[in-house]
Amino acid sequence: MIKRVLFFKTITVPFSSGSRRCSTRVSTGELKAAVTESAQPSPLSGEASLYVHWPYCLRRCSYCNFNKYIPKADNSSIMADCLQRETETLLRLSQVSSITSVFFGGGTPSLAHPSTIEKVLESISRHASLADSAEVTIEVNPTPVGMSRLEEFHRSGVNRFSIGVQSLQDKDLKLLGRDHNSQHALRTLAEARRLCPGRVSVDVMFGRPGQTLDSWERELSELLRVCDDHVSLYQLTVERGTALFKQVEQGQLALPAEEVMAAMYHSARTLLLQHGFQQYEVSNFARRNAVSHHNMNYWKGGQYIGVGPGAHGRFAPLEEGRAVREARVQTLEPDFWIQEVQHRGHATRRRIPLPSPLGLLEEVLAMGLRLTEGPPAPQSKGPLELRCNAVAMAMAALKAGSPMFVRRDAALFISKNTYFGLSTGGKFPNFLYLLDEFSS
Repeated sequence: MIKRVLFFKTITVPFSSGSRRCSTRVSTGELKAAVTESAQPSPLSGEASLYVHWPYCLRRCSYCNFNKYIPKADNSSIMADCLQRETETLLRLSQVSSITSVFFGGGTPSLAHPSTIEKVLESISRHASLADSAEVTIEVNPTPVGMSRLEEFHRSGVNRFSIGVQSLQDKDLKLLGRDHNSQHALRTLAEARRLCPGRVSVDVMFGRPGQTLDSWERELSELLRVCDDHVSLYQLTVERGTALFKQVEQGQLALPAEEVMAAMYHSARTLLLQHGFQQYEVSNFARRNAVSHHNMNYWKGGQYIGVGPGAHGRFAPLEEGRAVREARVQTLEPDFWIQEVQHRGHATRRRIPLPSPLGLLEEVLAMGLRLTEGPPAPQSKGPLELRCNAVAMAMAALKAGSPMFVRRDAALFISKNTYFGLSTGGKFPNFLYLLDEFSS
């Protein structure tokens, strides 16, 4: 979407704000030339975050199309050994000196034995610096089993929990195929807060079948009375190939209308703000600065290493003498992934070089648009590794004579103060509108 709008068209853009109206024409060549001129690579960062994928679940939720598997046998010990080995191999390959955050996702990583978490963290510490203060997160399914392991996970090095509450309505949890109920979720949340006060996130989902605006507001208000300092807010999406898709397609279930879901999102933002939460990303809200540092590294274009079946990474394999960042994807299916790791130390299936500054620019623009603060400002020397980055597009528009570059229909804009933003209105209720008003 962004690539089509910015790079493959000449766009005529109307804009109105009060009595001011303007229309600007910016050509593809002008944008591309200015971006390429401004975006010179800087030395590669010695830092990266690390994601670990635990692929197993006890059951598949009706809406889920993630890379997850129901194990036919207990091979958790083999999986733990291979996660350790792939971690060590990719750290050597990347030659990063510091891991700034670790995230254990899935699947259901809270099914892993806490010793697996400890072993992976030990492997990281042997090959790179992992500060005691580094954020180490694990996703937790709030079942009695998940809750019973929280203290052991904490002792193993986890200092942040992400709790998949999803709903406080038992009938909705059952419909979604979740294996916990609302009381399990509340007890797990309370225990997580006891262990890691101020470092517990909850996932909650809106737009569920049969949900109304009133019921959603009541449910979210109840959750906000007991949650910690971070909330991730997701609109339910119906993915092809899932049980939920089939139920909706056959008319067995109906989702709320688009206008209702937009109202749910706006209402949630208001409620969260009233409870002291600031929105810092399209779906994420925090108070007392309890942002997810791991995810911020993704959104700001930093290096990250992906370990485990189907994990994705973005880093430069310096050990091979290659100073070009690559997009890397690990083998999806756990049994094949295990075989490859045992044979050659890692199971990278695809490697896609990302040599073009413009290519990195496009990627960081797409990610940066998710953030309230937008992409990093010009002259930023952050993890993007570009001297001038996505905001160079704004400068390109200015150099081409544009006092303002705005698309109200897609709600993408560049102002003369070089902010980017996406609207919360119209047909794009899930995107963040960054400025209360445009610069004049």
